[in-house]
Amino acid sequence: MRVIGTSGHVDHGKSTLVEKLSGINPDRLAEEQSRQMTIDLGFAWMSLAKGETVGIVDVPGHRDFIENMLAGVGGIDAALLVIAADEGIMPQTREHLAILRLLDVKDIIVVISKVDLIDDPDWIDLVRLDIEELFAGQQMPAPPMVEVSAHSGQGLDQLIRTLGEVLGGAPRRVDYGQPRLPIDRVFVLGGFGTVVTGTLAGGSLSVGDSVELQPSGIAGRIRGLQSYKRAVESAAPGSRVAVNIAGISSDQVRRGDMLAAPGQVRPSAMVDAQFCQLPDLDRPLEHNAEVKFFCGAAESMAKVRLLDAEQLYPGDEGWLQIRLRDALPLSRGDRYILRFPSPAQTIGGGLIVDARPRRRLKRFQEGIIRDLELRLRGTPAERLAVSAAGKTPVRRRELQASLGYSDEELRRALSEALELGLVKQVDESSFWSADSWHALADRALAQLGAFHSAHPLRLGMPRAQLRSRLDIKLSLLDQIVAGDERIAPEGNLLRLQNHRVVFDDDQSGKIDQLMRVLQENPYTPPSIEEMNDIVGEDVARALLDLRRLVNVNDRIAFARADYEFMVSEIRQKIHDHGEIDAKTLRDQFGTSRKYAIALLEHLDSLGITQRVGDVRKRGRNM
Repeated sequence: MRVIGTSGHVDHGKSTLVEKLSGINPDRLAEEQSRQMTIDLGFAWMSLAKGETVGIVDVPGHRDFIENMLAGVGGIDAALLVIAADEGIMPQTREHLAILRLLDVKDIIVVISKVDLIDDPDWIDLVRLDIEELFAGQQMPAPPMVEVSAHSGQGLDQLIRTLGEVLGGAPRRVDYGQPRLPIDRVFVLGGFGTVVTGTLAGGSLSVGDSVELQPSGIAGRIRGLQSYKRAVESAAPGSRVAVNIAGISSDQVRRGDMLAAPGQVRPSAMVDAQFCQLPDLDRPLEHNAEVKFFCGAAESMAKVRLLDAEQLYPGDEGWLQIRLRDALPLSRGDRYILRFPSPAQTIGGGLIVDARPRRRLKRFQEGIIRDLELRLRGTPAERLAVSAAGKTPVRRRELQASLGYSDEELRRALSEALELGLVKQVDESSFWSADSWHALADRALAQLGAFHSAHPLRLGMPRAQLRSRLDIKLSLLDQIVAGDERIAPEGNLLRLQNHRVVFDDDQSGKIDQLMRVLQENPYTPPSIEEMNDIVGEDVARALLDLRRLVNVNDRIAFARADYEFMVSEIRQKIHDHGEIDAKTLRDQFGTSRKYAIALLEHLDSLGITQRVGDVRKRGRNM
């Protein structure tokens, strides 16, 4: 099913034309009917020659109601731009056409109405020339033009045929499995409860589906569906839909809210956007200007940050980061419009390329502008890689939500991005851009380099300390270390591959002195504090890092060969006798109970031994 919009000046017979085509008067308000002027959105439907039902959104034409018009044109497939033959192009006609171009509505049919009031055919030719110039000025191809009279019926059959031809050549709405219904009307129906209407996009809705109202997040369920006054079990993207919701009251809903599948749409308070300024605007757009933001049926006051210019002038294009006063349910790929609040004037609009930016962007940064360009014009894999960039990896479902990809599109984009090395898979459901991965690796290298410079006698930096400095999870650090050959793990330490601990002659002499003391007292060595006095604290720490010394607690360390021999003997004793106690160990090595207990407790912590009462038996890691 398709949806068209009708737009035109208040006196151009637009609503009358809709009623002639559909049999439905779109002006439902008493004030509209008495003033014969569309004030709010009107809705109708009609059948084309081949039987297809087409929804009609009749939008206000008067300049005072442009913002109501914006709430209705976001989801249309084609537009009927109604221009009265006796009046020609009006200022609001130009504004409506500019808005249609900004919203990327490519299929437009110009309806030259009230031709029954014109006797001079040359006058109609002049109107056609004006229309062609109008479209040329908007850099749009000349549209089909149909001359009609709603009163006499002249040209109505031709209009229906033309509409069928235009819609027949337009691509069908794709079902991405991500239904979104921007709400343009809400009311209560006796015996049924809350009913909302809108033009469905992104996916199908079915009776019984769970839904979520955004931005409030209130959960509900679809009790019933109607499309063009017919009850249906399921509604497809591109159709006008009325949804009877259970669990959500009418006073909890307002125009501009959105119904979506649970968890698929989140409110956004800031967006990154491509922007085109209208060429006939009479003032520039300033950095930090306050504007009105319109997207779908939603609107909010906002402040715009210009990312690549100090000012944008009529006809300019640029990049904006828009901060909204009210969080709105927005998605990547949504079209939006900006207007000055006073005096009211349409400024321009464009495309949202990131509906949930992870940070406030710096201005005049080439890398940032390059990433924004990729988000706009890059391949699916390139856009995915940009979306996967940041301080931390991004979960698969967050990528899909930010990109608006279907399951199959996401699968293909991930496959291509992984194959090209644009992203890395961090775990089963998380991905990270290669640029972010390499940037983190470079930060890790810089931290290790700084540590080596500050502590040249340390073999490496404690893994937990580096994790803290980088502010990442230990599991991610482990993956970085495993994937970068420039980083060498040394037990619980990390070092640069080319880092070596080098002792000077004085330090080497003191180390020899300590080793002689240890040879003389292998099983009753001096305390670590005494070792520090002999060689210096930094050197003693280096000997521990290099495993020339092995500490069993914070006070006692053995030379590695002596430690390994004692451990080997303990293993053998347990193997032969099933157990060992502190007294046996003390007597076997001629040491003291202090050293024997310290060593056995150390082996308990490693799982080599296991304490059972007063003896040690085989541990889980023996």
